[in-house]
Amino acid sequence: MVGFEDVKAAAQRLAGIAHRTPIATSRTLDDRLTARLFLKCENLQRAGAFKFRGAYNAVSRLTAEERARGVLTYSSGNHAQATALACRLLGARATIVMPANAPAAKRRATEGYGARIVAYDPAREKREEVAERLRRDGDPVLIPPYDHADVIAGQGTAVLELFEDAGALDLLLVPCGGGGLLSGSALAARALAPACRVVGVEPELADDATRSFRTGVLQTVSNPPTIADGARTPSLGTLTFPLVRENVDEMATVPDDELVRAMRFVFERLKLVVEPTGVLGLAAALAGSVDVRGKRVGVILSGGNVDLSSALELFARASGD
Repeated sequence: MVGFEDVKAAAQRLAGIAHRTPIATSRTLDDRLTARLFLKCENLQRAGAFKFRGAYNAVSRLTAEERARGVLTYSSGNHAQATALACRLLGARATIVMPANAPAAKRRATEGYGARIVAYDPAREKREEVAERLRRDGDPVLIPPYDHADVIAGQGTAVLELFEDAGALDLLLVPCGGGGLLSGSALAARALAPACRVVGVEPELADDATRSFRTGVLQTVSNPPTIADGARTPSLGTLTFPLVRENVDEMATVPDDELVRAMRFVFERLKLVVEPTGVLGLAAALAGSVDVRGKRVGVILSGGNVDLSSALELFARASGD
């Protein structure tokens, strides 16, 4: 299992490599919600998302022999970019299994970092099976996007920084796909502020982790039609499921239209570009899915990798709200 000591060790490896991302605040937001919100801007992280933390931590721990074999992963985009960049920095080849319908901006960035992309049709194939075929052929080291101890520890460093910079918090809102960020964040919060309530947030159309959390039985979802592409993961993992159950206080879901409203709010009021998955936590606060009134609230804005044309289309569709 992963512990807070692993998060602290990851922070040392990332020092001077990962950005110490800023915290954004908004009086308008605070007045609207009658709370004090601290937005951890992982959309400004290297490769545009928190994923760089876990990917770099994992690749940096490989031996020279393992790096020579190359690194393999599967991702809709953010872990793909992060792994490609980490491999370029550390001198390893990267092969990324990506869905054919992955956002174009994420694919271009992944290729720009020098990775080889293997596309697949998510309606016909499972990415894990495609990756396993590639692994058998060339024996690269598999670093999955969330169910990996070093990845989880690396992701937890975002909340470690948040507590160091913002001070005590009553509530922490964290996006959840496969649970790597949520697991690492909850580990950090439990160690640094045991009284802080940790809530994971999923899209309403991809609520497998919420169902898993509440039933105690691992639930799955297949290629859900949410705009939050980073949360289309089929389920929590063998590591993240027990970590979420043990360290998270509650799960919440938000509909896609609330994600668009939250994206538009941060774009217009805070001048920040955040992708649909990245605003899950903020959308839960704005929509009232989680009661934040009177609290000091940490919110992870997990990524900013969104196609401009797609964002404008979403905003135009919601312009009548």
